[in-house]
Amino acid sequence: MTTTSKPRAGAFASLARAMSSWRTASVALLSFSSGLPLGLVWYAIPDWMRDIGVDIRLVGLFTLAQAPWAFKVMWAPLVDRYVPPFWGRRRGWMAVTQLALAVLGLMLAGVGRQPDALWVVGALALAIALASATQDIAYDAYTVEVLSREEQGAAVGAKTALYRAALLVGGAAITFAARFGWPVVNVLLAAIYVPMLILTWKAPEPQVEVPAPRSLREAVWQPFLGFLARHRAMEILAFVLLYKIADQLAQALTRPFLIDMGYSAYHRGIALATISVAATIAGAFVGGWVTTLAGLGHSLWAFGILQVFSNLGYFLLSRLPAPNIPFMYGAAGFELFTSGLGTGAFSVLLIRLTQKRFSATQYALFSSLFALPRVLAGPISGFAVDAVGWPTFFLSTMVLGIPGLMMLARFVPIGVREPEFIVEQIPRTRIPASSSSLAVRGIVAGLLVGVGSVALVAFLDALKTMRETPAGGFRFAAAFAKAWHPVGAADWLQLLGIVVFAAIVGLFVAAAVAAKHGIVGVMHPEAPDEATV
Repeated sequence: MTTTSKPRAGAFASLARAMSSWRTASVALLSFSSGLPLGLVWYAIPDWMRDIGVDIRLVGLFTLAQAPWAFKVMWAPLVDRYVPPFWGRRRGWMAVTQLALAVLGLMLAGVGRQPDALWVVGALALAIALASATQDIAYDAYTVEVLSREEQGAAVGAKTALYRAALLVGGAAITFAARFGWPVVNVLLAAIYVPMLILTWKAPEPQVEVPAPRSLREAVWQPFLGFLARHRAMEILAFVLLYKIADQLAQALTRPFLIDMGYSAYHRGIALATISVAATIAGAFVGGWVTTLAGLGHSLWAFGILQVFSNLGYFLLSRLPAPNIPFMYGAAGFELFTSGLGTGAFSVLLIRLTQKRFSATQYALFSSLFALPRVLAGPISGFAVDAVGWPTFFLSTMVLGIPGLMMLARFVPIGVREPEFIVEQIPRTRIPASSSSLAVRGIVAGLLVGVGSVALVAFLDALKTMRETPAGGFRFAAAFAKAWHPVGAADWLQLLGIVVFAAIVGLFVAAAVAAKHGIVGVMHPEAPDEATV
């Protein structure tokens, strides 16, 4: 990696041009289509089912329809490899999924007066999630490819705001359905994709046409190899995992924390709904603008330090002798605003790290890795609070934010305005690895990570059981065996997630060895395209 510290002239002029760009506007407006189905599947459909008297256990199963967003990296290489026959490589996929979402919305409206056909509603919810996750893959890839560097910060802030707005519209369907009925609401939601489809049609194509991978194997393998061939790739990977860990740990239990502190449901709702949305959107907007004006390097450092201290308000709140509503609103707003600032700069970093040729797979991979600590934060936070209490827990989250800054210093030293990411060349003295040795290393690493993940799940399960029934003791062996024999849908989904995670780690290990030593008979990846420099 190389770095530059010379500021660009006319930063405010660059921001003004970015805000008036049709590329920026297209990326921002199309994010509405990306957020709309998420609100429908996450909030509206479960509420609809429970409202008509569906058993809560079945309603819980409907939440499994959210799985495609978590596992979209599995079919992202297909979006990279295959190009629709119209509207280009990315807009074509976006158009296909938007058409599918409109049709599925109309089908959902068709069963609105006969919601007793639960399996049909469940199947449609899952299909909507699959189409939406695929649209997200294509949309994120389009964002990477179409934006110039000067437009990235402004576009990230604007698209975050409209994405959140669409999420609220999908959730607000509950309110409109109470007045007009679910058939009408579902038809209206489906109709929204018509202007979205027109927008996709009129959206600009990237200035430089990037060829698709020549084979599906290349579409799966090269995104890993291309990333790990970068200078300090492992430090960058660790940074992606650690940069927002302090936020993720605190946000996992914010609602239980406010309950324990004695705040009413009304005030919690204002803090975690109204203030949360406003502060996050404002933070993302400001974060994107500041990244354009001050540079990515300066922004990552400034916002990273702010994020470390973002939980100071919650720490002070936990020490108050009685509930203090204004202070609680201020603590929540500050934490979420700084989180939005960090998200704005971090999103720009992910865009710049992604190679355009494999943008669908690489961006999906980065976003999945970024979400991993958030998945683990809930169980870890719960046991930590039980062991040390709320004040010490919030202090510890601030300490845990420091490793992310240490990793940042490895590839973006303090004072660097714009980091540049380059591919390292393999020294000729290194002996290339054979395909069989790469496969063995990848399989062994995947198995170790898979077994280790199951052991972690079993450990947490055994701790939970011991807390609920202390007389039973710590039964790790039973919990470990139980994890390998899933019973319900949630157990199967958990095991699938572990398998996917282990497979990704195996590919990472094999790609890391290949990036360091090369492969017998295979050329080393060339320098990255414009998106990475």
